[in-house]
Amino acid sequence: MRMFRETAPAFPVDHGAGPGIGSTIEPPPSAHTSAAPLPTIELAGARFHAISEARCVQHICDEVASGRSGWVVTMNLDHLRRFVRDREYADLCRRATLLVADGAPVVWASRIQGTPLPERVAGSNMVWSLSEALGARGGSIFFLGGDPGTAEAAAATLARRSGGLKIAGVHCPPLGFEKDQRAMDTLRAALRAAAPDVVYVALGSPKQEVLIDRLRGELPRTWWLGVGISFSFLCGRVRRAPLWMQRAGLEWVHRLAQEPRRLMKRYLVDGLPFAGALLGGLVIRRACSALRRFPVLNRHLR
Repeated sequence: MRMFRETAPAFPVDHGAGPGIGSTIEPPPSAHTSAAPLPTIELAGARFHAISEARCVQHICDEVASGRSGWVVTMNLDHLRRFVRDREYADLCRRATLLVADGAPVVWASRIQGTPLPERVAGSNMVWSLSEALGARGGSIFFLGGDPGTAEAAAATLARRSGGLKIAGVHCPPLGFEKDQRAMDTLRAALRAAAPDVVYVALGSPKQEVLIDRLRGELPRTWWLGVGISFSFLCGRVRRAPLWMQRAGLEWVHRLAQEPRRLMKRYLVDGLPFAGALLGGLVIRRACSALRRFPVLNRHLR
Protein backbone atom coordinates (compact mmCIF):
# COMPACT_ATOMS: atom_id res chain seq x y z
CA MET A 1 0.00 0.00 0.00
CA ARG A 2 1.10 3.59 -0.53
CA MET A 3 2.14 5.25 2.69
CA PHE A 4 0.86 8.57 4.02
CA ARG A 5 2.48 11.08 6.33
CA GLU A 6 3.71 9.86 9.70
CA THR A 7 1.56 12.13 11.89
CA ALA A 8 -1.59 10.45 13.11
CA PRO A 9 -4.71 11.81 11.38
CA ALA A 10 -7.98 12.49 13.15
CA PHE A 11 -9.70 9.70 11.20
CA PRO A 12 -8.77 6.13 10.19
CA VAL A 13 -6.36 5.86 7.26
CA ASP A 14 -6.35 2.33 5.91
CA HIS A 15 -2.99 0.71 5.28
CA GLY A 16 -4.48 -2.73 5.30
CA ALA A 17 -7.75 -4.10 6.60
CA GLY A 18 -8.10 -1.97 9.71
CA PRO A 19 -11.53 -0.96 11.02
CA GLY A 20 -13.22 2.33 10.22
CA ILE A 21 -16.15 4.24 11.64
CA GLY A 22 -19.52 2.72 10.81
CA SER A 23 -22.68 4.49 9.71
CA THR A 24 -24.88 6.22 12.24
CA ILE A 25 -27.85 6.54 9.88
CA GLU A 26 -30.48 4.10 11.06
CA PRO A 27 -33.13 2.92 8.59
CA PRO A 28 -36.81 3.40 9.44
CA PRO A 29 -39.19 0.42 9.59
CA SER A 30 -39.91 0.83 5.85
CA ALA A 31 -36.24 0.33 4.99
CA HIS A 32 -36.81 -1.99 2.06
CA THR A 33 -39.77 -0.36 0.36
CA SER A 34 -39.17 0.81 -3.21
CA ALA A 35 -38.48 4.47 -3.80
CA ALA A 36 -40.59 6.45 -6.29
CA PRO A 37 -39.03 6.39 -9.77
CA LEU A 38 -37.13 9.48 -10.90
CA PRO A 39 -37.78 11.13 -14.30
CA THR A 40 -35.49 10.04 -17.15
CA ILE A 41 -34.68 11.01 -20.72
CA GLU A 42 -32.77 9.08 -23.38
CA LEU A 43 -29.80 10.63 -25.17
CA ALA A 44 -27.49 8.76 -27.57
CA GLY A 45 -28.82 5.49 -26.18
CA ALA A 46 -28.08 6.40 -22.55
CA ARG A 47 -30.95 6.83 -20.10
CA PHE A 48 -30.19 9.91 -17.98
CA HIS A 49 -32.01 10.82 -14.80
CA ALA A 50 -33.46 14.29 -15.34
CA ILE A 51 -32.76 15.65 -11.87
CA SER A 52 -30.88 18.54 -10.31
CA GLU A 53 -27.81 18.14 -8.11
CA ALA A 54 -29.91 18.97 -5.04
CA ARG A 55 -32.46 16.28 -5.87
CA CYS A 56 -29.71 13.76 -6.59
CA VAL A 57 -28.13 14.42 -3.19
CA GLN A 58 -31.50 14.22 -1.44
CA HIS A 59 -32.31 10.95 -3.19
CA ILE A 60 -29.00 9.37 -2.15
CA CYS A 61 -29.43 10.49 1.48
CA ASP A 62 -32.99 9.18 1.58
CA GLU A 63 -31.89 5.84 0.13
CA VAL A 64 -29.05 5.56 2.64
CA ALA A 65 -31.47 6.27 5.47
CA SER A 66 -33.78 3.57 4.11
CA GLY A 67 -31.00 0.97 4.02
CA ARG A 68 -30.86 0.72 0.24
CA SER A 69 -27.61 0.66 -1.75
CA GLY A 70 -26.90 2.30 -5.09
CA TRP A 71 -24.38 3.64 -7.54
CA VAL A 72 -24.15 6.98 -9.33
CA VAL A 73 -22.47 7.46 -12.72
CA THR A 74 -21.80 11.12 -13.52
CA MET A 75 -21.50 10.96 -17.31
CA ASN A 76 -19.51 13.63 -19.11
CA LEU A 77 -18.86 13.89 -22.85
CA ASP A 78 -15.91 11.49 -22.75
CA HIS A 79 -17.98 8.90 -20.87
CA LEU A 80 -20.84 9.31 -23.36
CA ARG A 81 -18.45 8.82 -26.27
CA ARG A 82 -17.21 5.60 -24.69
CA PHE A 83 -20.82 4.56 -23.96
CA VAL A 84 -21.73 4.96 -27.64
CA ARG A 85 -18.69 3.08 -28.97
CA ASP A 86 -18.03 0.40 -26.33
CA ARG A 87 -20.85 -2.08 -25.70
CA GLU A 88 -19.25 -3.48 -22.54
CA TYR A 89 -18.94 -0.01 -21.03
CA ALA A 90 -22.52 0.79 -22.02
CA ASP A 91 -23.77 -2.38 -20.33
CA LEU A 92 -21.73 -1.44 -17.25
CA CYS A 93 -23.29 2.03 -17.02
CA ARG A 94 -26.78 0.64 -17.50
CA ARG A 95 -26.31 -1.30 -14.26
CA ALA A 96 -25.86 1.94 -12.30
CA THR A 97 -28.72 3.15 -10.10
CA LEU A 98 -28.45 6.78 -11.18
CA LEU A 99 -26.95 8.20 -14.36
CA VAL A 100 -26.66 11.99 -14.41
CA ALA A 101 -25.10 14.49 -16.82
CA ASP A 102 -21.67 15.74 -15.74
CA GLY A 103 -20.84 18.01 -18.64
CA ALA A 104 -22.28 21.11 -20.29
CA PRO A 105 -22.21 19.55 -23.80
CA VAL A 106 -24.39 16.70 -22.55
CA VAL A 107 -26.91 19.17 -21.13
CA TRP A 108 -26.79 21.20 -24.38
CA ALA A 109 -27.44 18.04 -26.39
CA SER A 110 -30.49 17.21 -24.27
CA ARG A 111 -31.90 20.69 -24.89
CA ILE A 112 -31.32 20.54 -28.64
CA GLN A 113 -33.06 17.17 -28.66
CA GLY A 114 -36.07 18.72 -26.94
CA THR A 115 -35.74 16.68 -23.75
CA PRO A 116 -33.86 19.15 -21.52
CA LEU A 117 -31.97 17.98 -18.48
CA PRO A 118 -32.37 20.50 -15.63
CA GLU A 119 -28.64 21.09 -15.05
CA ARG A 120 -25.18 19.64 -14.94
CA VAL A 121 -24.66 17.28 -12.01
CA ALA A 122 -20.89 17.11 -11.62
CA GLY A 123 -19.16 14.59 -9.37
CA SER A 124 -16.60 17.26 -8.44
CA ASN A 125 -19.45 19.40 -7.10
CA MET A 126 -21.32 16.54 -5.45
CA VAL A 127 -18.37 15.65 -3.24
CA TRP A 128 -19.11 18.96 -1.49
CA SER A 129 -22.90 18.91 -1.45
CA LEU A 130 -23.31 15.22 -0.69
CA SER A 131 -20.70 15.35 2.07
CA GLU A 132 -22.45 18.31 3.66
CA ALA A 133 -25.84 16.56 3.49
CA LEU A 134 -24.43 13.35 4.94
CA GLY A 135 -22.67 15.30 7.68
CA ALA A 136 -25.99 16.83 8.73
CA ARG A 137 -27.29 13.28 9.23
CA GLY A 138 -24.17 11.91 10.90
CA GLY A 139 -23.31 9.80 7.85
CA SER A 140 -19.96 8.32 6.86
CA ILE A 141 -17.79 8.27 3.72
CA PHE A 142 -14.94 6.02 2.60
CA PHE A 143 -12.30 7.56 0.30
CA LEU A 144 -10.85 5.14 -2.24
CA GLY A 145 -8.11 5.86 -4.78
CA GLY A 146 -6.64 9.15 -5.92
CA ASP A 147 -2.98 10.12 -6.19
CA PRO A 148 -0.85 9.36 -3.11
CA GLY A 149 -1.92 11.56 -0.21
CA THR A 150 -4.88 13.20 -1.96
CA ALA A 151 -7.57 10.97 -0.47
CA GLU A 152 -6.39 11.67 3.06
CA ALA A 153 -6.15 15.43 2.39
CA ALA A 154 -9.57 15.48 0.69
CA ALA A 155 -11.11 13.62 3.63
CA ALA A 156 -9.63 16.11 6.09
CA THR A 157 -10.94 19.04 4.04
CA LEU A 158 -14.46 17.66 3.89
CA ALA A 159 -14.45 16.68 7.56
CA ARG A 160 -13.61 20.30 8.47
CA ARG A 161 -16.28 21.73 6.16
CA SER A 162 -19.09 19.26 6.85
CA GLY A 163 -20.02 19.19 10.52
CA GLY A 164 -21.00 15.73 11.73
CA LEU A 165 -19.44 13.89 8.78
CA LYS A 166 -17.62 10.70 9.73
CA ILE A 167 -14.63 9.52 7.71
CA ALA A 168 -15.06 5.75 7.55
CA GLY A 169 -11.61 5.19 6.08
CA VAL A 170 -9.06 6.06 3.40
CA HIS A 171 -7.52 3.50 1.08
CA CYS A 172 -4.98 4.32 -1.62
CA PRO A 173 -4.13 1.04 -3.38
CA PRO A 174 -1.00 0.54 -5.51
CA LEU A 175 -1.02 0.58 -9.30
CA GLY A 176 -2.37 -2.65 -10.74
CA PHE A 177 -4.15 -3.58 -7.50
CA GLU A 178 -7.26 -4.70 -9.38
CA LYS A 179 -5.25 -7.59 -10.88
CA ASP A 180 -3.72 -8.59 -7.54
CA GLN A 181 -5.95 -10.94 -5.55
CA ARG A 182 -4.23 -10.14 -2.24
CA ALA A 183 -4.66 -6.40 -2.78
CA MET A 184 -8.31 -6.89 -3.69
CA ASP A 185 -8.89 -9.03 -0.61
CA THR A 186 -7.33 -6.29 1.53
CA LEU A 187 -9.59 -3.70 -0.05
CA ARG A 188 -12.71 -5.83 0.46
CA ALA A 189 -11.83 -6.40 4.10
CA ALA A 190 -11.28 -2.67 4.65
CA LEU A 191 -14.64 -1.80 3.09
CA ARG A 192 -16.53 -4.44 5.07
CA ALA A 193 -14.91 -3.32 8.33
CA ALA A 194 -15.72 0.35 7.65
CA ALA A 195 -19.32 -0.26 6.47
CA PRO A 196 -19.61 3.31 5.10
CA ASP A 197 -22.77 5.00 3.91
CA VAL A 198 -21.02 6.24 0.75
CA VAL A 199 -17.77 5.37 -1.03
CA TYR A 200 -16.05 8.00 -3.20
CA VAL A 201 -13.96 6.21 -5.85
CA ALA A 202 -11.28 8.37 -7.50
CA LEU A 203 -9.66 6.14 -10.11
CA GLY A 204 -10.72 7.72 -13.41
CA SER A 205 -13.01 6.24 -16.01
CA PRO A 206 -13.59 3.44 -16.92
CA LYS A 207 -11.47 1.93 -14.12
CA GLN A 208 -13.63 3.33 -11.32
CA GLU A 209 -16.87 2.10 -12.91
CA VAL A 210 -15.42 -1.39 -13.41
CA LEU A 211 -14.26 -1.53 -9.79
CA ILE A 212 -17.56 -0.25 -8.39
CA ASP A 213 -19.50 -2.83 -10.38
CA ARG A 214 -17.15 -5.49 -9.05
CA LEU A 215 -17.34 -4.48 -5.38
CA ARG A 216 -20.79 -3.01 -4.78
CA GLY A 217 -22.27 -6.37 -3.84
CA GLU A 218 -19.93 -6.48 -0.83
CA LEU A 219 -21.83 -3.65 0.88
CA PRO A 220 -25.62 -4.01 0.54
CA ARG A 221 -26.37 -0.70 2.32
CA THR A 222 -23.76 1.54 0.68
CA TRP A 223 -23.88 4.07 -2.16
CA TRP A 224 -20.96 4.48 -4.58
CA LEU A 225 -19.89 7.56 -6.51
CA GLY A 226 -17.04 7.72 -9.06
CA VAL A 227 -15.36 11.10 -8.62
CA GLY A 228 -12.37 11.03 -10.99
CA ILE A 229 -9.83 13.72 -10.15
CA SER A 230 -11.97 15.30 -7.41
CA PHE A 231 -9.61 14.41 -4.54
CA SER A 232 -6.90 16.50 -6.21
CA PHE A 233 -9.38 19.37 -6.62
CA LEU A 234 -10.41 19.15 -2.96
CA CYS A 235 -6.88 19.29 -1.59
CA GLY A 236 -5.69 21.94 -4.06
CA ARG A 237 -3.17 19.89 -6.04
CA VAL A 238 -5.10 20.60 -9.23
CA ARG A 239 -6.95 23.89 -9.67
CA ARG A 240 -10.55 23.84 -10.89
CA ALA A 241 -11.66 26.23 -13.59
CA PRO A 242 -13.26 29.52 -12.50
CA LEU A 243 -17.01 29.35 -12.05
CA TRP A 244 -17.70 31.32 -15.24
CA MET A 245 -15.74 28.76 -17.28
CA GLN A 246 -17.64 25.91 -15.65
CA ARG A 247 -20.97 27.56 -16.47
CA ALA A 248 -19.88 28.30 -20.04
CA GLY A 249 -18.86 24.70 -20.67
CA LEU A 250 -15.18 25.63 -20.90
CA GLU A 251 -13.82 23.72 -17.92
CA TRP A 252 -12.10 21.34 -20.33
CA VAL A 253 -10.02 24.27 -21.69
CA HIS A 254 -8.76 24.99 -18.19
CA ARG A 255 -7.92 21.32 -17.62
CA LEU A 256 -6.17 21.08 -20.98
CA ALA A 257 -4.02 24.11 -20.19
CA GLN A 258 -2.84 22.44 -16.96
CA GLU A 259 -2.18 18.96 -18.39
CA PRO A 260 -1.81 19.31 -22.18
CA ARG A 261 0.15 16.12 -22.81
CA ARG A 262 -2.22 13.88 -20.88
CA LEU A 263 -5.47 15.45 -22.02
CA MET A 264 -4.83 16.59 -25.59
CA LYS A 265 -6.00 13.35 -27.19
CA ARG A 266 -9.08 13.07 -24.97
CA TYR A 267 -10.29 16.61 -25.59
CA LEU A 268 -9.04 17.56 -29.06
CA VAL A 269 -8.71 14.28 -30.96
CA ASP A 270 -11.63 12.37 -29.43
CA GLY A 271 -13.85 14.89 -27.66
CA LEU A 272 -14.33 17.75 -30.12
CA PRO A 273 -15.22 15.59 -33.15
CA PHE A 274 -17.66 13.54 -31.06
CA ALA A 275 -19.26 16.69 -29.64
CA GLY A 276 -19.60 18.14 -33.14
CA ALA A 277 -21.18 14.97 -34.48
CA LEU A 278 -23.54 14.65 -31.50
CA LEU A 279 -24.72 18.26 -31.40
CA GLY A 280 -24.78 18.67 -35.19
CA GLY A 281 -26.71 15.45 -35.65
CA LEU A 282 -29.30 16.52 -33.11
CA VAL A 283 -29.71 19.94 -34.76
CA ILE A 284 -30.34 18.28 -38.14
CA ARG A 285 -32.75 15.76 -36.64
CA ARG A 286 -34.66 18.51 -34.82
CA ALA A 287 -34.85 20.56 -38.03
CA CYS A 288 -36.10 17.60 -40.05
CA SER A 289 -38.70 16.88 -37.40
CA ALA A 290 -39.91 20.47 -37.57
CA LEU A 291 -40.15 20.35 -41.39
CA ARG A 292 -42.42 17.32 -41.25
CA ARG A 293 -45.08 19.54 -39.73
CA PHE A 294 -45.35 21.46 -43.02
CA PRO A 295 -46.48 19.03 -45.78
CA VAL A 296 -46.39 21.70 -48.53
CA LEU A 297 -42.79 22.59 -47.75
CA ASN A 298 -41.86 18.92 -47.63
CA ARG A 299 -43.11 18.40 -51.20
CA HIS A 300 -40.90 21.24 -52.46
CA LEU A 301 -37.85 19.88 -50.66
CA ARG A 302 -38.10 16.37 -52.12
